Amino acid sequence: MQHIVIVDEEDNVIGEEDKEKCHDGDGILHRAFLTMVFNNSGELILARRGEGKRLWPGFWDGTVASHVIKDESYEQASQRRLKQEIGIETDTVHYLFKFRYKAGYGNIGTEHEICAVTAVSGIDTGSLSPDSDEISDIRTISLHALMDDLGKNWNSYTPWLILALEHINAQSIAM
Repeated sequence: MQHIVIVDEEDNVIGEEDKEKCHDGDGILHRAFLTMVFNNSGELILARRGEGKRLWPGFWDGTVASHVIKDESYEQASQRRLKQEIGIETDTVHYLFKFRYKAGYGNIGTEHEICAVTAVSGIDTGSLSPDSDEISDIRTISLHALMDDLGKNWNSYTPWLILALEHINAQSIAM
């Protein structure tokens, strides 16, 4: 049983709860993160979620997405899971922004999260070693090509990745 950090609407820690319980029914608001890793060519490394995942199995996602545990910052959680899920050891995780969302996956469960988006760049894709329980496939893609594909195949991607990309796209348009 893994416990993750639960929070209030302003992202203040209010305790810990079992990860599975946090995803039951309407979900319990908790901290999560999406780490977007870019290769040496500036392409995003996408990961297809393992088929054994409870929520959104087989969907394309950012490089690593997971939860924050007690006494971790978003960046520390990103570093921990990058190493565990895809074999990347780095201390150059950059916090970008966070957003709150709630998305149900049929009657199986719900993600109700404050999701921080972090980024790492300049990674050699030849050094990746995906954990097959977490990641069934990886591919690289430019953000432009990914945004085009989202318009056609949005139902192949996790909701939190779509929301993060919408936020990034809105920020780039505003600049």
